[in-house]
Parts: sequence; C-alpha cells; structure tokens
Amino acid sequence: MATAAIFSSMRRRRSPSVEAFLAPVDLSEVALVQTLVAISSELVSCFSDKVFFFQRRNSRCLIRKIEVLVVLLEYVKDSESGSMLKLPSTAILCFKELYLLLYRSKILLDYCAQSSKLWLLLQNPSISSHFHDLNQEISTLLDVFPLNDLELSDDVREQVELLQKQARNPKLYVDESDEGLRVKLFSFLDDFGNGRIPNHGDLRLFFVERLWIRNSISFRREIEFLEEQIVNHEGDIEPTACVLNGFVAIVRYCRFLLFGFEEDEVLFLSRGQKKPRKGLIAREIADTFLTVPKDFCCPISLELMRDPVIVSTGQTYDRSSITRWIEEGHCTCPKTGQMLDHTRLVPNRALRNLIVQWCTAHGVPYDPPETRDASAESFAAACPIKAAVEANRATATLLIKQLADGSQGAQTIASREIRLLTKTGKENRAFIAGAGAIPHLRKLLSSSSPIAQENSVTAMLNLSIHDKNKRLIIDEDGCLTSIVEVLKLGLTTEARENAAATLFSLSAVHDFKKRIADQEGAIEALAGLLRVGTSRGKKDAVMALFNLSTHTDNCARMIKARAVVELVGALQNEGVAEEAAGALALIVRQPIGAEAVGKEEMAVSRLITMMRCGTPRGKENAVAALLELCRSGGAAATERVLKTPALAGLLQTLLFTGTKRARRKAASLARVFHRCENTSLHPSGFRNGNSTANISTFGGDVSVPMSLSVL
Repeated sequence: MATAAIFSSMRRRRSPSVEAFLAPVDLSEVALVQTLVAISSELVSCFSDKVFFFQRRNSRCLIRKIEVLVVLLEYVKDSESGSMLKLPSTAILCFKELYLLLYRSKILLDYCAQSSKLWLLLQNPSISSHFHDLNQEISTLLDVFPLNDLELSDDVREQVELLQKQARNPKLYVDESDEGLRVKLFSFLDDFGNGRIPNHGDLRLFFVERLWIRNSISFRREIEFLEEQIVNHEGDIEPTACVLNGFVAIVRYCRFLLFGFEEDEVLFLSRGQKKPRKGLIAREIADTFLTVPKDFCCPISLELMRDPVIVSTGQTYDRSSITRWIEEGHCTCPKTGQMLDHTRLVPNRALRNLIVQWCTAHGVPYDPPETRDASAESFAAACPIKAAVEANRATATLLIKQLADGSQGAQTIASREIRLLTKTGKENRAFIAGAGAIPHLRKLLSSSSPIAQENSVTAMLNLSIHDKNKRLIIDEDGCLTSIVEVLKLGLTTEARENAAATLFSLSAVHDFKKRIADQEGAIEALAGLLRVGTSRGKKDAVMALFNLSTHTDNCARMIKARAVVELVGALQNEGVAEEAAGALALIVRQPIGAEAVGKEEMAVSRLITMMRCGTPRGKENAVAALLELCRSGGAAATERVLKTPALAGLLQTLLFTGTKRARRKAASLARVFHRCENTSLHPSGFRNGNSTANISTFGGDVSVPMSLSVL
C-alpha cells in the first residue's frame, strides 16, 4: 500500500467508543497512569481470548507485550497511590507516547477482528507491515524507558527487562500459509481472466474449507465489505478498484455456485442487516492525529489529493476520483452540476506544490504520481476486467435459471442480484438481457412480494439504460403494461418511483413515446407521482413527462390526464421546476396546449417568478414557455402575459445575463411587445423602431435585431 494514501480527513465519522478512547494526554501523573492501566487492561480483556483468523501470530505477540505493560503500569499505579514512587520526567514522556501506541494497537487489533476475511487476506502484507511498525516503536520506547530510575519489585523488573530483550530488533513476519491463500485467490482471478472457470471442488476447498465462509449470508457480507472498499478506494492503494471488482464478481459467483439460493437469505434481506465496516487501517490510525486542510481534499472522496487536476468547469478533483466519475458515464461536474465541455484533465501543479509543502511541514509522506506506460497499464487492467465480466456472465446464467424455475425465495434473491449486476457496466446489461432475463423479470413485476417487485422493476430500469435493451423491453409482450401497473399500484414507494424512472429511460427513444402515453393510466400515474412523490420520485416523473411532451401526438392525452395542472403546480418546486417549465414550453406550442395552460390561473405568474428567481436553465425554459404561449394562445393569452408589470424588467435582465437560448427567447418576446397593436399593453421600457426593439434601461440602448432566429 502506498504511504501517500495513509492520511485523510478528520471529517469522516467515528464510532462513539473511539471518540471516548481519544482522551487528552495532558493529564497529571496519577491520572495518566490510571488511564493507561484502564486502556491496557481493556485491550487485554477484549483481545486475549479472541481468535484471529488472520494475523494470528502478530496479534498474539502484540497482546503479550501489552500484558507485560499492564503488570508494570498496575505496579506504578499502586505505588503512586501510596506515594511510594515518584516518576521521573523521562518516564512521564514515555507513558504519554505509550498512550498513543496503545490507541494504535486498539485500532489495529479491532481492525483484524472485524474486517472481512477476504479483505484481510488481500491486505495481508500491508497489515503485517503495520504490526512491524508498531513493534518497532514499542521496542524504541522500551529502550529509552528509564527502568533503572524506578523502584520496582524484582518480578516486575524481570518481566520488563525480558520484554525489552524480546522486543529488540523486531522482524517483519508475514504468515506463509496466509500468503499461500492470497496467491491462490489471485490464481482464481487469472483463471477467469483467461476464460477458464475454476473447478467446483477447488472453489469449495478454498472458500468453505480454508476460509470457513460457510453460508450465503457470510458470502453476502464478504461481498458488501469488498464493495465498500471499492466505493472508498483511492487510486494508489493495492489492490486496485479494478482488481477488487474482479474479486467481487468471483465471490458472487461462488456464493450461488456453492450454496444455491437459500431461502433464509430472504429474511436477512428484509431485515436489511448491516455489519459494521472498517476502512483502511492506515487511514484510521492517521485520522486520529491530523486534519487535512479542506482545500487539499478532493470534493468527491474528501481525501487528501495526490494528483489534483482541473476539469472544464474550473473545479479541482483528485485524478483517480474524477476519472472514475467520468468512466461511470457522468458528463457533469460533481460539485457544480454544470455540463463538462470536454473530459480533458489539466494537472493543477500549483495546488500540488502547496500540498507537497504542507505534507513536508507536517511529516506526511507524499509520493508524487508516477508517469505510467499507457499500454502496460491497459494490459495490467485487462485481466481483472475480463475476469469480472466472465465471472458475472457465469453468475448471470445461474441467476436466470432461478428466475425461470426457482422457488419464490430463490426468485427474490435472483432478482436482487440481477439488480446489483446491472447497476454498473454495459457488458453486464447487454449479456443479462441477451441471456433472456427480461421475460422472467416481467413476471416478477406482478409479484405479491414487495422485495421481489422492487428488485425486478429496478433491474428493468438498469437494463433499460443500455440502448439496445430498450427495444427488447418494449417488444416483450405485456412488459410495458406491467411497468405501468407498478407505477400505479406498486407495493413500495421505491418500486413506483423506479417504474417512473424506467418510463423516463424508455421514453428517450422517440418511437416509444406514443406507445408509453397510450398505456392506460400511465400519464395519470406520472402526474400523481409529480404531486405526491418524494424528491427523487418527482424528478423521475417530471423527466418522463418532459420526454413524452416532445411528441406532438401526446399533447391532448397529457391535457386529459391533468398533467398540465401538475406541471404548473411543480413550478413552485425548486427541484423539478426547470423540467416542468420545459415540458410546458413544449405543450403550449400547440393551440390546445396553450389553451390548457392559459386556463391555469397561476401559470403565468409562476413562470414570471421563475424568470426572476430560477436557475439559468429554469429562466430559459420559463421565458420560452411564455413566448410559445403568446404565439399559440391567441390574443387573450398574449394580453395576459404582456400586461404583467414585471415582465419588461425581467426581459431586459435576461438580454444581458441570460444563457444564449434565453437571450434569443427574450428578444423574441420583446418583439411581440413591439408588434402588439394595443400600445396600452406596452411597458414604457419598449418603444418602436424601424428594425429593432430597443431597450433603454441601463443607460444606453441595446439593439435586438428583428431578424434574429428563434429556436
């Protein structure tokens, strides 16, 4: 593990027990010794009888040292309480240092006791190094401890002197048996990467007999732990996220291959049990003592940036984090939400130099990013990527078989796993759909099990992200109808919202928009979700309605379904106002749509409010909607818009500060003022000219060419 990843921000949450352990070290002699006795005794009582699956020898060795230190500390405490022993200043300094070493010991032992077996196996060399570092510091502390200046009993002195001799010149110990298991685990990765599925017996021997992962729930916990490490991963930590993804895929395959689809897992899923998680041990140790400046932390990972780069919006991120963000298909800036004009990453050398200076001043190791050979890096990544694909393909075959003829519990588990598999990776989405998952998921959409229904509709949503799968879903007999039924009558809120998101995804294809709108109750259900859904549900609903409104044949259907009413109401909701205004701008292009919007009493005033207070895109959509309302709504609608007192000033502001499209729309609406026969409707800010509409509010005229094209 590279040392640059050790230090990270104190902002991450710690457990209450750890916070309580971090007591101040500026204590009196008596209080310091009493605190050390309590801490060391607690460590011995907690871990002396603990069976460590990995790092057994290193853990036992550390605990034995602490046991001897307990004897010393208890003798000092008892002597101090009787005022028989006076501690020299050197001893006090050693005891303060011991406090920190005990805390680090607690973290290390706790980490080894609670982390997943596979993660400990993968981190075996690194964790062994941490034990070695700790042993070296304990050895140094014992060497400088003023043992001869203390009046100790013979037996206590003898034990401490023996510990000094044993602790001197500690050697790094890496268990050969554990290393053999680690090598074997990587051999499975190589097998899958080369297109070979390991023997069933070999997999059972390794996972069940050697690692003692003996049921589906244990496998699930191992997978969840590895997945969390991927989420929190930093680019310079081994194994890489790419390799971890390969192991997750292999473990998932082994889980179903070795234990099938145990129905007791359904109960586990419904309870949503979570095992306490542990991050990288080096980070936890370092977090105790150091706070990284906010400007040096990546906005995505919240960790110290090792290779800061600038994206097109001017924001800075760590290269590994923003690269992963872009590779996942995002095209926006994570911090600002703006669209990225391009994906080039420019090194922020000035910030990197500041980080290096800060690390140097605080003694923080910082390794500058190395220039890597692109072809070598690609080759190194190819094997784990292919291994993940092949393992996921093998897993998908098992899952789809259970969807087809498994029990209800097995189908529930299979749908959940397909949901997870299709969450990322176009390869997963492509071969799962191609293997025939869609017809079986369609049947589960009508399941009486809330978990099965929610998982199946979410899996359908994930599959629909792959463009070729959209046609497979739409053409599957009864599939669209079933999705709409979940939207209307789904057993959970998440199922209904994900059904709306699925319709949004499918409606991206123009040919499908009419088919979706013609489904009985589809638009009504989307409108209802826009009114009463959660923030995410409203977002999915309004986006689906926006897509459907781009098909001219859907206008009458949307009016009849009261979608216009809900869209006008949504203009007050900051989270969905942009899309609602955009949908209204499309609807009012048709006379019947303009008439329907014109009948809504609050439509114009809310669009005006959005022009004043909305986001740049919201202002753009609002002025577009008002312009189209004037064009298609007739004289009454035009009069209603143009007599709004605040409109002239808002148009003037947009002409100067709006987006390019907003300026064009504002200019066109200004020309409507100019052309209006009823001069009483004209605010004084607009006056006639031969070929331009002049606005004279900011101390000079702004000429808007009458021939300006309008989108």
